[in-house]
Amino acid sequence: MAHPQVLRDMALFVEVAKRKSFSQAAVALDVPISSLSRRITQFETAIGLRLLDRTTRKLVLTPHGEAYYEQATRLVEEAQRTFDELIAQAKGPSGLLKIAAPPDPWVMHHLSAVAADYSLRFDQVRVHLDLWPHLVDLAQDGYDLALAVGMPRETSMITRKVAELENGLFAAPDYLDRAGRPNAPADLARHQAVVVGAPSASNAWPLQSDDRTVSVSVGATVSSNSQAMARRFAASGRGIALLRVIDVEQDVEDGRLERVLPDWRGTPSPVSIVTTSRLLPAKTRSFIAFASRHFAEQLAPRGITLDEAELAALYDAQEA
Repeated sequence: MAHPQVLRDMALFVEVAKRKSFSQAAVALDVPISSLSRRITQFETAIGLRLLDRTTRKLVLTPHGEAYYEQATRLVEEAQRTFDELIAQAKGPSGLLKIAAPPDPWVMHHLSAVAADYSLRFDQVRVHLDLWPHLVDLAQDGYDLALAVGMPRETSMITRKVAELENGLFAAPDYLDRAGRPNAPADLARHQAVVVGAPSASNAWPLQSDDRTVSVSVGATVSSNSQAMARRFAASGRGIALLRVIDVEQDVEDGRLERVLPDWRGTPSPVSIVTTSRLLPAKTRSFIAFASRHFAEQLAPRGITLDEAELAALYDAQEA
């Protein structure tokens, strides 16, 4: 039988290794840095191997530390999940749930509604939402999950797709009055374009209509990595932009933007809930199950409905 201190030291080591910082781990664990450092040193001495290399500027895992971290993380997460399930059986999901999300208007509207409804149903969970323009480091920054639009670049993340958002072509009516309204995708080549993404000498928009697919080269008048900024450029008459339909609903209704080539759509943007592990505490699993169904239902009219196989896989994942 493992000595209780071994299990406690394993959990301390995992927290330090995950955050790559004694100070951040100490804050998360609510213990003095000196006590934490001393316990890790004693743990290494007991093992007879150095797990962490410490310098004044950074903290890195040794090869032995890397191997041990992978094994210890699984054990600590499973122990935490078992503990959370016991707590949940007694009083339901509880604790602080930290969520990161992009500051898109539709995200703020829908996620705030989902979080408010969730907190009413699970009153033992305290929900905290942070808005970031990029996907944060969930483990290092202490987040339980994140909402992501598009595929996360970090392949180690666990993603659960809950919806897809439709992308369409939009421009200001006064721009179209001056430059003319395209009748086919090929006409876009003679128009000014507002491009979402990094500046490039060549930009191509993949478009689809029913079973037809084309790729159209456009010249970027202006570009931005922000959908919100690109929407503003388009509304000010700088050209045609490929934008998420849900982001421009109000602009279209108020006459600031007009849909161009409405039969053609861009590649849909996936909406996913992202975590760092499949072993999740009760509060995280309950929110994922709650939010996934709500997002799938709320976003379907404004995007692309997931097919039955995708929905079945999504709900199966929630129950796992």
